[in-house]
Amino acid sequence: MKFERIGLIGYGEVGKIFSAGVAGQGGVTAVSAWDIKFAQPSTQATELAHAAQAGIAAQASMQALCAASELILSAVTASNTLAVAREAAPFIGPGTVFLDLNSASPGTKQQCAALIDAAGGHYVEAGVMTSVPPYGIKVPMLLGGARAAELAPVLTAWGMDAKVVSDRLGVASAIKMCRSVMIKGLEALVIESYSTARAYGVEDHVLPTLQETFPSIDWSAQGAYFFSRVVQHGQRRAEEMRESANTVREAGFEPFMASAIADKQQWVADLAKAGVFEGVGQGAKAPAAWQEYADALLGARKP
Repeated sequence: MKFERIGLIGYGEVGKIFSAGVAGQGGVTAVSAWDIKFAQPSTQATELAHAAQAGIAAQASMQALCAASELILSAVTASNTLAVAREAAPFIGPGTVFLDLNSASPGTKQQCAALIDAAGGHYVEAGVMTSVPPYGIKVPMLLGGARAAELAPVLTAWGMDAKVVSDRLGVASAIKMCRSVMIKGLEALVIESYSTARAYGVEDHVLPTLQETFPSIDWSAQGAYFFSRVVQHGQRRAEEMRESANTVREAGFEPFMASAIADKQQWVADLAKAGVFEGVGQGAKAPAAWQEYADALLGARKP
């Protein structure tokens, strides 16, 4: 496989990082992007200016993006994974590779693959195994699908940490989703446990017991990081956890925990959108102390 024209669907945090990362790589002559924010009056000017400054060609539509690309990377929110594949499929050129970076269940990825492959494209799933910052395009990812083994050397030549786990679709996503139940679950548990401990004034007793049981983890620093990530990206995490719940359901189990985690992440996201955390950790290089986030939650409690 060889690609000269790369396209990004989704020009959010991940899309910006990947588009900048592949621009200028060996053999790449053009990088394009399409995002619905390019067409929305409230965001259009800012997003188009960012793309122009980064040397990314902002396309006017999904059709234009597909026409301009030989390799397409889909980097949208989990809830839009299938909708984006459905929108792109009619415009996919024969032989175009569609690399799906989104956090979605095996069943969702298989539905996406059916649409892309039926249109003459080649669908490859990716399970992105941790937060893209601070790794950038070097973030560890697992690839799956019939063309994964052909695509992997291209990505690694660009500096990506891409490993093939299966030629079967759904394996990479299952690994990612099962991990997400644990990681996003820990975030939700820390937020609930720490905030409740803070409310009772017993945090100085609770955290040392965690430190004693799991001495390799700095529970205060880890707590601050968990709070900060959920406050910043709770909406995206909630959507991912709904896909994790779908993954559990597709395996034949009731997703009690995954659904609860999604609800907790959504709760924090809604509070963040309402301005509850305004000023907490703003502009700081490191996350604010977890106590600041917890205090913001305590202040938002209803009588």
